[in-house]
Amino acid sequence: MTPAPAAAVSPNCGPRRGGVRPDMVVLHYTGMASWEGARDRLCDPAAEVSAHYLVRPDGGILALVPEELRAWHAGAGAWGATADVNSRSIGIELANPGDAPFPAPQTAALEVLLEGIIGRWGIVPERVIGHADMAPARKADPGPRFDWRRLARLGLSVWPVAAPAPAPAAALLPALRAFGYPAADPARLLAAFRDRFRPGAGGPADGNDAALAGDLARRFPVDGGTGSS
Repeated sequence: MTPAPAAAVSPNCGPRRGGVRPDMVVLHYTGMASWEGARDRLCDPAAEVSAHYLVRPDGGILALVPEELRAWHAGAGAWGATADVNSRSIGIELANPGDAPFPAPQTAALEVLLEGIIGRWGIVPERVIGHADMAPARKADPGPRFDWRRLARLGLSVWPVAAPAPAPAAALLPALRAFGYPAADPARLLAAFRDRFRPGAGGPADGNDAALAGDLARRFPVDGGTGSS
């Protein structure tokens, strides 16, 4: 059984701007050697960073910022029409140095935590994203070792369905934008997309990338396909 979240409140938070409700979840890795070091940084006023939750490798959960408040985890970036991602999201940090597998107890705890967040706020699975998705020019987390397919099988995120044939490679960037990725250098967009949906793939963008992105764009158009915020 996953332990109940333990209180460890970070001062690095504030009201959600405009009184908006969270309708996204952003997943991160800490990129630090220990969860204790990550906790201390997320609770340090001088660091000016935080997240709503920190999930330890052993599955323990630290609740750092109340879900109703705006944590400082996303920084510059966007998802569809949402530019202030902090105000619209709940941030979850996974204690991981960035180059290691995610332990089974940590993954199991995350799944229980996500299920509760999604249920409380009515968040749709396609709006559970990674830090690299909304900030591909500067972030890579949670990285290619994170099992997005598993989350999708549990209804906690989404996964593309392979098309019968590749699509034109030129269709990739429009499809990524329609799914939610922000404007960025094409190489960084491709890296972020592949880390999540085609881990291990290399070389230039190809028709398989375009086909998978096209499927995501058709089934899960960001902002309902309206471009509204």
